[in-house]
Amino acid sequence: MPAPLVKIDLEFPYTRSVGPVIGAYLDGLEEGRLLASRAGDRTLSPPLEYDPATGASVEPELVEVGPEGVVTSWTWVDTPNPNHPLDRPFAFALIQLDGADTAMVHVVDGPRDEIRTGVRVRPRWRDERTGYVTDVECFEVVK
Repeated sequence: MPAPLVKIDLEFPYTRSVGPVIGAYLDGLEEGRLLASRAGDRTLSPPLEYDPATGASVEPELVEVGPEGVVTSWTWVDTPNPNHPLDRPFAFALIQLDGADTAMVHVVDGPRDEIRTGVRVRPRWRDERTGYVTDVECFEVVK
């Protein structure tokens, strides 16, 4: 006889201070600005506290990037579930913002036939922002 299946919800709640780099990034989002950190000659967006190539601290001042960017990779979600950020079909995409050397993961809203690698996108900001990455509701294709 097969073993019974048991559903277990496992959580790992924690609290983390955001620090000066991520804190400044979140402040920028609340102000409607996209910020990045500088590590040597590279611009990292979203910002990191340390250079992933060397482990060295990034420069203390963040720089503004975007707001537009380019989709570098994506996948289509035809049937969103209740945990997804949009209630209609959308794309999860890697978006390289203008002025950045790295890409961020976010959501692109729009018809399936408009989403492709290389398409330009821009953020659609929430009317009320709170200093979270969700202040960018999604990205939209630039027409």
